[in-house]
Amino acid sequence: MNIFPRVLLAAALLGAGLNVVGQTVKEPQNVPADWAKPYKPFRIAGNLYYVGTYDLSCYLVTTPEGNILINTGLAASAATIKANIATLGFKYSDTRILLTTQAHYDHMGAMAAIKQQTGAVMMANAQDAAVMADGGKSDYALGGDVASYQPVKTDKILKDGDTISLGGTKLVMLFHPGHTKGSCSFLLDVKDQRRTYRVLIANMPTIVTDKPFNAIPSYPAIEKDYAYTLKAMKALKFDIWVSSHASQFGLHKKHKPGDKYNPMVFADRKGYDDSLAELEKAFLKKTR
Repeated sequence: MNIFPRVLLAAALLGAGLNVVGQTVKEPQNVPADWAKPYKPFRIAGNLYYVGTYDLSCYLVTTPEGNILINTGLAASAATIKANIATLGFKYSDTRILLTTQAHYDHMGAMAAIKQQTGAVMMANAQDAAVMADGGKSDYALGGDVASYQPVKTDKILKDGDTISLGGTKLVMLFHPGHTKGSCSFLLDVKDQRRTYRVLIANMPTIVTDKPFNAIPSYPAIEKDYAYTLKAMKALKFDIWVSSHASQFGLHKKHKPGDKYNPMVFADRKGYDDSLAELEKAFLKKTR
């Protein structure tokens, strides 16, 4: 999720509740309108497609053996994602693997429903899997007594550098902790008739807490993790990049609904480096 005022998030957690299998779930209500606003799905590059909302990025990786869905937006986004997949000419029921870049409600809201509807296998690293299992209650920054999304069981635990393979496509999970304890990015190669593109699906290390790092006893390694992630992300090499939020990679400046297929519009290395530089400034302010 983007940097979002802690006070507003705390107030949002008091939103309307939903009982799911005996557990009360209260998804935040006071969220940016762009998080739920529909957006026309499109082909990013090769077999990688955008199927999310105006700002909450969800990615579909298609293969001959089924598809991989990364992130699901808010709870109400399940229907939007299903419709977007159909609009692109693919089958929702062909979803075989579910992944997420972070265990926050704005990327996990519809995950449990989609998992149940498609029978897809949920994969995540151990750090975020633990938070997903309680619906976000144990998150160090946004957690509390009530789940903010329906709990999701992880079927396969991933480690840094693990490869997720399906139908000839391979994604490498990159452990980028800080934003959540298990935040991650993904690297994959996709191909069209012209060339092969190395794609980074980045989880940008925004700082979600307003507390000093040394005042978060539930996450003693937070400062170290942010420092590691910033260094690791600056060293990555790729041809094009996207991220967990459309606003983070300038989607709406680079692509308009109906635009012709043009993968290289997302090649913006300068934009990536500039974004990391700004995030590093925010990090350094927290460490002073």
